[in-house]
Amino acid sequence: MSVEQDGTPETTDVVIVGGGHNALVASIYLARAGRRVVLLERLSHVGGAAISTQAFEGIDARLSRYSYLVSLMPQQLVDDLGLRLELRSREIASYTPYDGGGLLVETTPGPATEESFRGLTGSDDELAAWRAFYAEVGTIAEAIAPTLLAPLPHIGNIRDLVEMDIWTDVVEEPLGTAIERRFSHDVVRGVVGTDALIGTFASLHDPTMVQNRCFLYHLIGNGTGEWRVPVGGMGAVTSELERVAREAGVDIRTGAEVSRIDARPDGATVSGDGFVIGGDWVLSGVAPFVLAGLVGDPLSTRPSGSQFKINLLVSRLPRLRSGIDPAVAFAGTLHVGESMSELEAAWAQAAAGSLPDRAAGELYCHTLTDRSILGPELAATDAQTLTYFGLHTPYEVLPDAAAAAQAYAQFLVALDEHLAEPIEPLILGVEHKTPAQIESALAMPGGHIFHGDLQWPWLEEGERPHDPAERWGVSTAHPRVLLCGSGARRGGAVSGLAGHHAAHAVLDYEVGQDD
Repeated sequence: MSVEQDGTPETTDVVIVGGGHNALVASIYLARAGRRVVLLERLSHVGGAAISTQAFEGIDARLSRYSYLVSLMPQQLVDDLGLRLELRSREIASYTPYDGGGLLVETTPGPATEESFRGLTGSDDELAAWRAFYAEVGTIAEAIAPTLLAPLPHIGNIRDLVEMDIWTDVVEEPLGTAIERRFSHDVVRGVVGTDALIGTFASLHDPTMVQNRCFLYHLIGNGTGEWRVPVGGMGAVTSELERVAREAGVDIRTGAEVSRIDARPDGATVSGDGFVIGGDWVLSGVAPFVLAGLVGDPLSTRPSGSQFKINLLVSRLPRLRSGIDPAVAFAGTLHVGESMSELEAAWAQAAAGSLPDRAAGELYCHTLTDRSILGPELAATDAQTLTYFGLHTPYEVLPDAAAAAQAYAQFLVALDEHLAEPIEPLILGVEHKTPAQIESALAMPGGHIFHGDLQWPWLEEGERPHDPAERWGVSTAHPRVLLCGSGARRGGAVSGLAGHHAAHAVLDYEVGQDD
C-alpha cells in the first residue's frame, strides 16, 4: 500500500511518473546516488515506445513495435549505466528506387555510391555536392555531440566552431532553401530532406524551421549521426534499463496510473487509484501536455503526430524492378515516394486536411542485421521483418479505421511501383499504427513521438538559466516538478538524454543546498 496505516501518504525522495526509457535512465542515476525512487507506470510493463512485441498472433517474431533504431544515445551513457547492449552498424544507409534504377548510398560512401550517383545524374557533380554538404554538417554534429551529457551550451559556443555557410543552411534558414541551392536532382533533394521530416509535420520551407531541428537531431548522434540496430530489438534496450534500475534499488510499480499531481514549493504529491505518494521531487516522463493536465495548469495546443507506422513479416524480401539484390536494397532505409517534389506535395495535401494521394515513407528491415528477434523455426527460413514509417499522415487525416485502411492500400501501391512482384502475397503478418492508435496505446497526445516539436539543443542568445533545471533543459512552471521525457529540451528519440539531465538537475540542486 502507498498510504500508511494512520492515513498519511507514503513518502519517498523522488517519484517518477511514466516508465519509458528516459524515466528508467533517470531512476538509475538517482538510485545510485542514494535517493529513494518510486517509478509509476500505468501499463503492465515499462519501456513506453521502446518495446518489442509479438505483433502477429501465433507467429514467433518480436518486433520493435514503435521505436526501432538507436543513434542519439551516447556511448558514454551506455557505459555509465553498465548496459549490456549490442548496437550493430549497417553497411547501407539508404536505397531510393526511381524509374529505371535506384540511388544507393553506403554508410561509408564508396565505389557503389559513386556509380549509383552517376547512374542517376550522369555526372559527378551531385555526388560532390553530397559529400561537401555532409562534411560540413558533420562539423555541427562534432560540435554538439560532446555537449549532450552536460548542461545546455550557449549558442555562441557551438556557432563559433562551425563555418557560417553551413550554420546558415541548417540553423538560420529553412532547410529547403539549402537543399534546393546545393542539389539539383529531385531524388537527391528528397533523400536529404527526409531526415528533417521523421516524426515532424512540416514543409521543408517551413519558416519556423522545426524541420531543421529534426534534421539536426537525426545527424548528431555520437558525432556521426549513424543509426544502429539494437540486437534483440528495442525491447532489449528497455530490458537492460529495467535490469539495471532494479539492481540499483528502484521501486518500479506497473499498473499504476497517475491521476493527479499536487505541486508545492518543497515537493509534490502524486495520486492515483489506490496510492498517494509524496516526494521531494517529481520527474515527469509523460508529455508536457499530459503533465499540464495532471498538475492543473492551462493546457497548451495539443500536439499532433504525423507518422503512419506499419509492421510487416514477409516470407522473403520482394524482388525489385531495378534488379538490385533485395538484401542490399533493404539493408538500410528504402525510400518510397520521397523525392522532394513528392514530399512537398504530400505535405500540402495533408496540411489542407486530406490524406495525401500518394504514400511517402521509408522501409527498414531489422532481420537483415539481426535475426534474433525471430523464433528458431522462423529464423531458419527466408522470412524478414519490414517496418514502414509513413510521412505527412497527421492525426487529423487518419481519424478512423477506414482512413487507416486507405493509407495502407496506398503504401502497397507505392511500394509495388518499384517491385518486380507484388508484395501482398509475401506478407505473413501485418499491423499498422496511426497517430490516434499510438496515442491510445502509449498516452502520447496526438500520437506525437517527440511529445511536441523538437527544440534546439542549446541556450539561445539572451537566455540566462537561473537554476539547475533551466541549465539542464528540464524545467517546468513548478520548481519541484521536472521533465524527464521526450518533451525535455533535448528530448526526442531513444537517447536517454532527458532522463540523464533530469537526474543531474536534481543532484545539482542538492549539491547547491549542501554547499
